[in-house]
Amino acid sequence: MSDKTEGAKATAAAVIRRLEAAEETSQERLMKKHVPAWVVSGAIHVAIIALLILVLGTNDTNAKPPEKVLATTAEKTDDPKEENLTNEDLGVDSKIEFNLPEIERVDKMTVEEKVTQDNIGIPDTPSTDTQAQAPPGLSTSELNTTPGFNAGEGNLITGGPGKGGDSFATFPGRSGATKDRLIREGGGNAASERAVALGLAWLARMQKNDGGWEYDQGSKEERACATGMSLLPFLAAGCTHKPSKDKGEENKYIKTVNLGLLFLMKSCATSGANAGRMSTNTYAQAIATIPLCEAYGMTKDPVLRSYAQAAINYIIKIQGPNGSWGYGANSNGDTSIVGWQVQALQAAKLAGLVVDDRSIKKAIAFLNLAAGGSRKSMYGYGDSAGAQPGTPLTAVGLLCRYYIDAWGPSHPGMIDGVAGLVKNAPKGTGGISNMYYYYYATQVVHFYEGEDWKNWNEGPKAGDGTRKNGMRDWLVNSQIKKADDPAKLGSWDPEAGWFGSSCGRLGTTCMCLLTLEVYYRHLPLYKRGGDGKAQAIIE
Repeated sequence: MSDKTEGAKATAAAVIRRLEAAEETSQERLMKKHVPAWVVSGAIHVAIIALLILVLGTNDTNAKPPEKVLATTAEKTDDPKEENLTNEDLGVDSKIEFNLPEIERVDKMTVEEKVTQDNIGIPDTPSTDTQAQAPPGLSTSELNTTPGFNAGEGNLITGGPGKGGDSFATFPGRSGATKDRLIREGGGNAASERAVALGLAWLARMQKNDGGWEYDQGSKEERACATGMSLLPFLAAGCTHKPSKDKGEENKYIKTVNLGLLFLMKSCATSGANAGRMSTNTYAQAIATIPLCEAYGMTKDPVLRSYAQAAINYIIKIQGPNGSWGYGANSNGDTSIVGWQVQALQAAKLAGLVVDDRSIKKAIAFLNLAAGGSRKSMYGYGDSAGAQPGTPLTAVGLLCRYYIDAWGPSHPGMIDGVAGLVKNAPKGTGGISNMYYYYYATQVVHFYEGEDWKNWNEGPKAGDGTRKNGMRDWLVNSQIKKADDPAKLGSWDPEAGWFGSSCGRLGTTCMCLLTLEVYYRHLPLYKRGGDGKAQAIIE
């Protein structure tokens, strides 16, 4: 084809394209030329905006990663402690509410391990194996050769103190409307709850990076004991390692309690010759065991169950021949040590753990040995020698009787015993002293109720009807305020006695807090009838 012919065709094609363009309207040219660019530009802008939202969202200072909850293997953590965990200036009308006990939790586990249904204390056993629930070292054959035990008597107690071993609503007074009612009816007030809030905040600041606590003087080596004692006020206030399931309630101390429980779990083997032993000091063993039992009872977290049961089993295993607990395993001891073991056994029963009632019977036998007076209303150290009314040992003995021997307010021994306690009532002014006595005695008189409790808690009634210088206001007024020492805000100076020298500011603060939480920490087991006689609430 010639060049002239090709040129003619090219010219014709160009003319055709120009004609097609000429036939378009201005609107059509606008749509074809500009709309595609707008679409692309719009898509780019949308992508940029989405990217910005994503980036800014991840930098939100209010967004927090989910807290890790109890694991079966507790690992060390070096995370810095969180400061300002609660409002320390709550005002006159403060009302501190924490999470409700979470009884039905198995189907809502947030633990990172599988939910197991293993029998208590022995992992990986079939649920039909009833022998797996027996405390290690206390099988039928071994009980035949254990001093003080008769294998033909007694049985394993499972569950709380309800009939048939059914668990009585575990620690229900520690939060919500029940807690508010118990505070009002028991004689607490906004000032006492503010003191509790300040004390918990101070305790949280004292927690070490490994999750445990340490006494600031005296028995510094007893980390498990210090940790157990420090966890108890949080649990008493309704704070567990689980979030609250009720709207409007906030648990500010999930991480604090979680790390503390992990610390105890690291100290507590669940198998082997020393299963359950967290300390060779029997005092420390019991004090570290109580929070494991209470935390399990309040949450029913199956991860905690084997640790709590193992610790209880160990306590039962080392009981002395005469029913007491001594400073060494299987040795006879004294009323003071027995008091902490009984509190641990009671917590286990309330939590639904397995407690051998032969151990309870042995403990009652020791209380009879240590009791003085015709009504067994006062207690000595290792026996009845030196038993006197209104002493720390008498307060310990009476609380033990209340928990494990059905001594309600109308029992003659309790009536006499409380009469002795109220003669040694709180002095109400000055620095805190003899806190070990007041911790036990306040619980006993609280369960006794009536005018004696009002006089003890709020102070004797004056001519104008007012009350002052009772246990409650003494503790509130003795607490360190910000103006005194900001670093010690919420704590109490070490009490002037052997307990203060052994456990320091940390131990004294824990005992003061537990005493201020007496209104709701434990519900009474008995109530007064219309005739003034006590009636069992739980049989």
